[in-house]
Amino acid sequence: MKRKDFLRGLGLVGIGSLAIPILNACSKDDDSSESSTDTETATDTGANSGSSADCSVTSSETAGPFPTISPSSLVKSNIVMDRTGVAFTINITIKNTKASCAALKGAIVDIWHCDKDGYYSEYGGTSMQSVNYTTYHFLRGRQTTDDNGLVTFTSIFPGWYTSRATHIHVHIYNASGTSLLVTQIAFPEGSGSAVALVNASSANGYTKGLSGYTYNASDNVFSDSVANELATVTGSIAEGFVLKHTINVAS
Repeated sequence: MKRKDFLRGLGLVGIGSLAIPILNACSKDDDSSESSTDTETATDTGANSGSSADCSVTSSETAGPFPTISPSSLVKSNIVMDRTGVAFTINITIKNTKASCAALKGAIVDIWHCDKDGYYSEYGGTSMQSVNYTTYHFLRGRQTTDDNGLVTFTSIFPGWYTSRATHIHVHIYNASGTSLLVTQIAFPEGSGSAVALVNASSANGYTKGLSGYTYNASDNVFSDSVANELATVTGSIAEGFVLKHTINVAS
């Protein structure tokens, strides 16, 4: 494990998971009134969906503290299970830097993220996460890239928890199962963004708003490398949101 990733992991364990999701901060947020969110459309454009001009490998990040325990047992595209929230489609394209960033067919892609309340499945009942979801496997899944390097997952829009911005974890392997990259996906923020609209939607169970939210610039994972980890997110509360993101690996 890289020293950077180890330190980030300590930051997540020591800070991010001690108080999920109860917050007392009084910082300003970008909440919109609930009555307006059903018709508003996210204006998120992202940075470059993860593919840099020089075709460099996307930044690596820590997998912890809640990585999928047995990812090979969760081969599925619909990862919602019993969770509720705003509809969310996740489209991830994998490209190979060793082939001039051509689409990488046959790559294995694992993703996982928290639910609308900031909780992860497969963990809990400890100081890291108070609610016990150790026997649940929601919001985790594995797919193999098609001819265009694409995998698609059906999910619900992630919530957030103390010290972390909204994010999705991704672990990519080659066709034979060799690990290529562990990274995370960041979301555009600000007024009119999906993050702002969803977290104002108490009717869909997102009750925390953005008071106490940690933005990408202050997030201990994204603060130094968000440019090639920032996705494009479009849509609305009523119709659901769609994330598009490209991840570059060396295969």
